[in-house]
Amino acid sequence: MPVYFDHNATTPLDPRVLETMLPFLREQFGNPSSIHRLGRAARSAIDTAREQVADLLDAHPQEVVFTSGGTEANNLAIRGFAARCEPARMLLGATEHASVSNAAESLVADGWRVERVPVDGEGRIQGEALARLLAGPVALVSIMAANNETGVVQDIRAVAEKARAVGAVAHTDAVQAAGKIAVSFRASGVQLMSVSAHKINGPKGVGALIADKAVDLEPALYGGGQEQGRRSGTENVAGIVGFGAAAALAKAALADYAAATAQLRARLESSLRAIGGIEVFSARAERLPNTICFAAHGVDGETLLLQLDRAAFAASSGSACGSGRAEPNPVLLSMGVAAELARGSMRVSLGAGNTVAQVDAFVAALVQALHKLRPAVRRAMA
Repeated sequence: MPVYFDHNATTPLDPRVLETMLPFLREQFGNPSSIHRLGRAARSAIDTAREQVADLLDAHPQEVVFTSGGTEANNLAIRGFAARCEPARMLLGATEHASVSNAAESLVADGWRVERVPVDGEGRIQGEALARLLAGPVALVSIMAANNETGVVQDIRAVAEKARAVGAVAHTDAVQAAGKIAVSFRASGVQLMSVSAHKINGPKGVGALIADKAVDLEPALYGGGQEQGRRSGTENVAGIVGFGAAAALAKAALADYAAATAQLRARLESSLRAIGGIEVFSARAERLPNTICFAAHGVDGETLLLQLDRAAFAASSGSACGSGRAEPNPVLLSMGVAAELARGSMRVSLGAGNTVAQVDAFVAALVQALHKLRPAVRRAMA
């Protein structure tokens, strides 16, 4: 098995989470809308999970709307809100996930104006630019809590205060933040927050939108009126139960997780700087404790990733493939990083199971790969 350093993409299912799910994949198979014993057991399990997710996020259980994942939660927040309004202006952070960006851009044909809030060279929202953009009428502001590529943590409370002061609804994509740092729906000031189970050692295919009851949302799905009428369809009971269990475990381990991953990240970052010829992005910004994004000058990120994969390390290149060629990382481009360097970016996202020995072995494999791919590195280190 490769050493797994790609926890921002997805996380392994915690065996304890699987154990809580198994009864609902076997004998406890009732439909939670049924009034018989099996149905009531399923409904009770969903209620418990709703409380567990709410507890992780400092929200009220009735504010938790279960979805199929973070993408659906983001779409429900943005498109669901827009469907109940006259077309207006919407502000997005420059480094948003595609499930936010594309959902918003899909509304342009309906008359919505989508504008981007720029970030500085570290990837932080520019407060003055946000204030200028809020000078005109704005209906919705969506800024992610923590970036999936760089790990940069935004001051969501400050964003929400500015947005709400001018009558705008505030949404945050907290998919990467929840379970890695303390996240409070109540204290953040946002009215809409998206989260996902598989980023916190829960199952894939389940997430939630935390939604203030005062915000009117058009359902993405119509049917039996499940999830308080906001997301119809027979609930994914086993997945929801797993999400609840993962949320409870994440809350209990939050401090230990943050300390352990931050220590590993610091060791990795120090080692990367010692190699030379490596740029660490957003190093001066507050970041998720588990995330580091970097690039080796003169080396293609995809090629480097394949070399590390052969050495049994699973990480992520920050680039996406389009039309058969590697594209520069758009998050880094929005930060002002040169296209060639952005094309060579790599993300390491750590998890609770990673060790110092694994980090050191990764650095050794990286040095070997750089010696092979960039002779200049070999000369510089001679």
